[in-house]
Amino acid sequence: MLTMPPAPTLRRAVARRDRRYDGAFVYAVISTGIFCRPSCPAPRPRPEHLRWFADPAAAQAAGFRPCKRCQPQHGGGRLPEWMQRLIAQLDATPDRSLRAAELRALGLHPARVRRAFRTHLGLTFAEFARQKRMQRALNDLRHGQRVTDAALTHGFTSERGFRAAFAKAFGASPRAALRLQPITVDWMPSPVGALLLGVDATGVRLLEFAGEGAELAHQIERWQRRLGAPLQPGTHPLLELLRAQLEAYFAGHRRCFELPLAAHGSTFQRSVWQALCAIPYGQTRSYAEIAAAVGRPQAMRAVGQANGANPIAVVIPCHRVVNASGALGGYGGGLWRKRRLLALECALTSAQAQAAVDR
Repeated sequence: MLTMPPAPTLRRAVARRDRRYDGAFVYAVISTGIFCRPSCPAPRPRPEHLRWFADPAAAQAAGFRPCKRCQPQHGGGRLPEWMQRLIAQLDATPDRSLRAAELRALGLHPARVRRAFRTHLGLTFAEFARQKRMQRALNDLRHGQRVTDAALTHGFTSERGFRAAFAKAFGASPRAALRLQPITVDWMPSPVGALLLGVDATGVRLLEFAGEGAELAHQIERWQRRLGAPLQPGTHPLLELLRAQLEAYFAGHRRCFELPLAAHGSTFQRSVWQALCAIPYGQTRSYAEIAAAVGRPQAMRAVGQANGANPIAVVIPCHRVVNASGALGGYGGGLWRKRRLLALECALTSAQAQAAVDR
C-alpha cells in the first residue's frame, strides 16, 4: 500500500488548496460522494466529512465519483486549458499587450489570471508576457539584430529601458546574455506532489518538488543563481520525453530512465550522483557504501551533503540512500516522499515503514 503524507499535512493541503500535493493523494467527501484533488476550487468540506485515498482508483473502488471541476481521475500535468489558450494568443500576437480590458473581453478576470499564473508558473501574467517578449528579443539578437533595433522592435522607447528590462529578465546585459543557455521549465503533478522540471540543449538540468506562488518564484530565483542561467516557462522536446518517462515510472512501467542528464555540481558531487544512478531499482545503499563506491570511504558526511544537493530528484535516485542501520535517514523533499518512492519500487522494508510512520 502506498504511503501518504501525514494527516496534518493532508488537512493543510486541502485547506490551502495546495497544488503541490496534486497527484500525491485525493480526498473524498462523504456527504456528497465526490472525490477531489487537493487544489480543487470547490468550497472546502467540513473536516469530519473527509476521507483520504492514495489515488483516484482507491477512491473509486470505495464508491466515490470524481469531481467534475478538478477532474482528479486525470493525471494531467498541463496548465488549465484557458491558460494554454492565453499563452497561445501571446505567441500568435507577440507585439500585442493584453491589458485588463482585453482580458475581460476574453471572459477572464484580470485578478484570476494574475493569481493563476503566479500559482502555476511563479510569475504574474504581466511578468510572464514580459518574459516572453524578452525571449523573442534575445532570439533576435542571436540572429544578428542590433540592440537599438531590438529595443524598438519590441516596444521600448529607449535602449536604456530595454537594457534594464533585459537585465531583469536574464540577470545579464544583452551582450552577456548571448552566451547564456536558458533552461526551459514546466511542472507536472505526481504521486509525490508537483514536480518542477527543467531542461536545456545539454540535457535535464533540474527536477525537484515544486513550490507554489511566491514560494515557486523564490525557488526559480534560487535555481537561476545556482545554475547560472535564466529559467523560462515553455515547451521543449526533452521536457516531453522527461514527462513521459516519469509518468511511466510512477505507473510502475519503467525501472530506469533513458535521458541525457546535465547535473550542475563539483567533480565530487557528480561522482556521487553517478554512484546513485548505479543503485538498482528496488534496492537501497548506505551512505558508507556510496562513499566506498566513489573511492572516499571516510567521506560519509560529504556524501550526505552531495546527496542532499542532487538537482535532479527521482531520476538521480537519492531516495535510495539510507542509514547503515536501515533507517530511512533524511530527505529534502520530506520523509513521506522518500517512503512513497521506496514503496513504489518495493524497496521499503516493513521495519523501515514502521519506523518512519509518524515522521
